[in-house]
Amino acid sequence: MTAHDGLGNFNENLTENSIYATINTDFTNYQYHIFLQQSRETAIPNYGTGCFSLPHCKPLGPSQDFLKQGEPTSTRCDDLHILRKKGCKEKMVENPRGGQKVEQNIPVTNRRKDTAERLRPEEITQIQPQKLTLTLRMGEPQSFNLTFKRAEDYPIDLYYLMDLSYSMHDDLQNVKKLGTALMQEMQAITSDFRIGFGSFVEKTVMPFISTTPAGLRNPCTGQYDCASPFSYKNVLSLTSNGKEFNHLVSQQQISGNLDSPEGGFDAIMQVAVCGVSIGWRNVTRLLVFSTDAGFHFAGDGKLGGIVLPNDGKCHLENNTYSMSHYYDYPSIAHLVQKLSDNNIQTIFAVTQDFQDIYQELKKLIPKSAVGTLSSNSSNVIQLIIDAYNSLSSEVILENSKLPKGVNIAYTAYCKNGVVQDGEDGRKCVNISIGDAVSFNINITAHECPKDNNSQTVKIKPLGFNEEVEVVLKFICQCECQHEGIPNSPLCHNGNGTFECGACRCNKGRTGHMCECSTEEVNTEDLDGNCRRDNGSEICSNNGDCICGTCECKKRENPEERYSGKYCECDNFNCDRYDNKLCGGHGRCECRVCICDANYTGSACDCPLDTTPCLAANQQICNGRGVCECGTCRCTDPMYQGPTCETCRTCPGICSQHKDCVQCRAFGSGEKEKTCEEDCRYLDLIIVENLSELPESTHPTCKERADNDCWFYYTYSVNGTQEIVHVVKDQDCPKGPDIIPIVVGVVAGIVLIGLALLLIWKLLMIIHDRREFAKFEKEKLNAKWDTGENPIYKSAVTTVINPKYEGK
Repeated sequence: MTAHDGLGNFNENLTENSIYATINTDFTNYQYHIFLQQSRETAIPNYGTGCFSLPHCKPLGPSQDFLKQGEPTSTRCDDLHILRKKGCKEKMVENPRGGQKVEQNIPVTNRRKDTAERLRPEEITQIQPQKLTLTLRMGEPQSFNLTFKRAEDYPIDLYYLMDLSYSMHDDLQNVKKLGTALMQEMQAITSDFRIGFGSFVEKTVMPFISTTPAGLRNPCTGQYDCASPFSYKNVLSLTSNGKEFNHLVSQQQISGNLDSPEGGFDAIMQVAVCGVSIGWRNVTRLLVFSTDAGFHFAGDGKLGGIVLPNDGKCHLENNTYSMSHYYDYPSIAHLVQKLSDNNIQTIFAVTQDFQDIYQELKKLIPKSAVGTLSSNSSNVIQLIIDAYNSLSSEVILENSKLPKGVNIAYTAYCKNGVVQDGEDGRKCVNISIGDAVSFNINITAHECPKDNNSQTVKIKPLGFNEEVEVVLKFICQCECQHEGIPNSPLCHNGNGTFECGACRCNKGRTGHMCECSTEEVNTEDLDGNCRRDNGSEICSNNGDCICGTCECKKRENPEERYSGKYCECDNFNCDRYDNKLCGGHGRCECRVCICDANYTGSACDCPLDTTPCLAANQQICNGRGVCECGTCRCTDPMYQGPTCETCRTCPGICSQHKDCVQCRAFGSGEKEKTCEEDCRYLDLIIVENLSELPESTHPTCKERADNDCWFYYTYSVNGTQEIVHVVKDQDCPKGPDIIPIVVGVVAGIVLIGLALLLIWKLLMIIHDRREFAKFEKEKLNAKWDTGENPIYKSAVTTVINPKYEGK
């Protein structure tokens, strides 16, 4: 959102339907304060009428002005709904809108390689549209779609730049055959292919080469015959004759230098900027950089006494770089700029030892690739084809420098439904020949250019020669400013120009109606009119004194504002409730809440509606309190709760009324004799069963009578009437049946005895079997001795008669 008071831009963020809602207050007030001081001291006219990005209310005359006392002229610039709320009529609103117009929209080319049609490069279109004009209003975005399609059989120019230092002598033999072989391979991609060749070594000064006469004649040692050192040579401009490439390259000789890094950056710069000598066309441009060493860059030339930075211009004389001894090596950033400006895509063909270095360099150079070169460059053709396919399958959009205060955002709609935004919104990958991708480009201006002239931004895919030209025009004034009435009588007898419903004062005049002269009126006298009393601040420190009248400051939130003769009032410092100004149920006027109907209180926090106080029985606060601000205030201190339904210190409702219900319904209980006196307050209603009890705010009561029977009832209140619904029949438990109990006990005892007997018998059987098994085991283990027992005495005794002589 932006309002313009001739003081600067008051920037805002846009929302739908040009309703824009946040002013940069600090910036606004600062600018405004500076203006006020200047208008007093130097009589700068008061431009208080323009809006950049907000609807503007243009009163048809002072009598139709809706501004309140103290509000500045810039208040006419505001959200549309706020202007209407303030009383601005529809016919008084001026709200110009931005737009866009496509100036050139040639469709992308659809052709096949095998068709007989042969188009010139400038007749092939890969990007659409080509030119359009955007009219921008501050904060209001304008977006358009850009389509890119890779054309089939698109022409290619390839320039082979080779390091001819001594370490590349074996590589040169393979490159000599590169022309015709690469021509044949590229036929599968395009029928229009051209190739060129250049070589480089190093700057021709010490300490990069030997400057002795012998070293200049032959920088190589031993039996090798090398060519004199040089910085860069364009050996062959781009041609479609592959045999000529082979012939000229076969005549090249290896040279030499002293240090390991080479002067390749000098060569790349000359190839990029010497387009005429190289023969570049407006087609796909490929630069193959082949080396087995590192590189010198800006600052290294000081080693040879070279201090002038590279000028980025072409210095080829007889196809040789003639200023290598005069200008330093280019920086990486300088190379990136020139390669991008000339739409050149770089392929670094380097050996494995230097892969890491060139991989890091690739991150700094958009649309570049790195391939691993074999020790003798035998794989260079496949390396070039692979790198080309990788580069051409990626589309990255870039834009030229944007005007101050203009932002651009990209959203990419790539293959397979992939959508990317942010930084990734600039690119799509894995694009094949014939594939079309689209980008949504959103451009927003947040401030007007100083000269208010149109600006041009160019958008192009990196590495391609085509681009989209976007002309930006800015809406920085309302139309009503062109209809101003100079020296209008509405501006204090012609002391200003009446435009857009306000006065733009002539030099030396100030005030809302240009009624004051900065030369005649003392500033201190004017400031006195802006104080409520001698002890107060000027305009209550909420505004500035203009011509003896307070102009109140604007707030960051457009809904908030100061007002009053001395800016003493505001609409945002009233009491709050639930973190809402005036509780969200009123409006704040001069720091006092004016409440809506049915609300009261200092913060409109007290609703007069009693609906929230209704209990389930449709009584307000259950008859035990009063409804204040939508909340029950219980008059009986024993009760509490949202509707005074809870009494935490009271006995339960059920136990409280148990005796009266029992005596009234069943003629029993503790109050049986005093029932008529103590329990007459209850209205008793008998129901047949439990299901007929009505719903109540209190739970259904279940109480035990003196005869151990249960009875059920509900308690409710209707006004002053207390009603009890009681179930007719009590729920009495039946007595126990003795016979089954006795039989069960006897049967249980018998069963338990039998069970014990069986258990004893089982245990005895188990014990006997164990003893028998033990006996059997001992019997088997016994061993009987077959000898005679030493204590054995036979039962037969033999006695010999001593007198017997055997006769």
